Amino acid sequence: MICAAGIDIGSTQTKGIIINDKLEIVARSLTDTGAYVSRAGERCMAEALLKAGLKQEDVAYVVGTGYGRYKVTCGDTQITEISCHAKGASYLFPGTRTVIDMGGQDAKGIKIGEGGDVKDFVMNDKCAAGTGRFLANAAEALGLSLDDIGEISLRAKNPVRLTTVCTVFVESDIMSYLAQGKKVEDILGGVHSAIAARTISLVRRVGIEPEATFTGGVSRNIGMVRALEEKLGMKLNVSPDSHFVGALGASIFALERATTQAGHRDEEQARAAT
Repeated sequence: MICAAGIDIGSTQTKGIIINDKLEIVARSLTDTGAYVSRAGERCMAEALLKAGLKQEDVAYVVGTGYGRYKVTCGDTQITEISCHAKGASYLFPGTRTVIDMGGQDAKGIKIGEGGDVKDFVMNDKCAAGTGRFLANAAEALGLSLDDIGEISLRAKNPVRLTTVCTVFVESDIMSYLAQGKKVEDILGGVHSAIAARTISLVRRVGIEPEATFTGGVSRNIGMVRALEEKLGMKLNVSPDSHFVGALGASIFALERATTQAGHRDEEQARAAT
């Protein structure tokens, strides 16, 4: 059995996936990235190996991805998160033609073809507005857990209109609405609506075609899923593994390369035998 792994080092969290040659997920791992990026990759790989009951030498190939992909010390090569998210989304939902990825520091729109081939992409990597960081700042300003704000936002009856989605000014905006007596759920409804509008505007630059798949850490936020669906007028594909899509795509690329290498070795052995 051939096993391969993908390590996705993101700005806030590092994800790991190990798959076997049947394209089955053998193990998942998740850790905070922190200041020491290479250590995060090492911890993530070690945790995945432990869960899979494997040793490093049992994994034939490792692909690093994400902003810290060059810091994956156990990696055999690096592939961009654009390609890995496209590959992973296509694996989970083969009908995917549009990928909406929202992480801690950036958002992306990816147009893909059959099999996850990237046709076009766009990203807002220059600003954290409309990303997980914006949501985290909003949660902090309201004294809430980031894990809870999505559910709370669904209770909004009169969502507020944010004057900006700038991460720097979100706290003052929220404080202003609280001073006006606005309900927390209405403020959060406005926050999610504003981010959804900004994200869709970004993704429309590459074109939005069904099926659309939502990936990245923010895909775990049910309020953001609903806000995007409402503005898109269509359902989004969301999987329990959507947070791991980058690592999943990297592991599939790793398996492809490991399989190719194994095939070359078999050919060489066959020629040597004759």
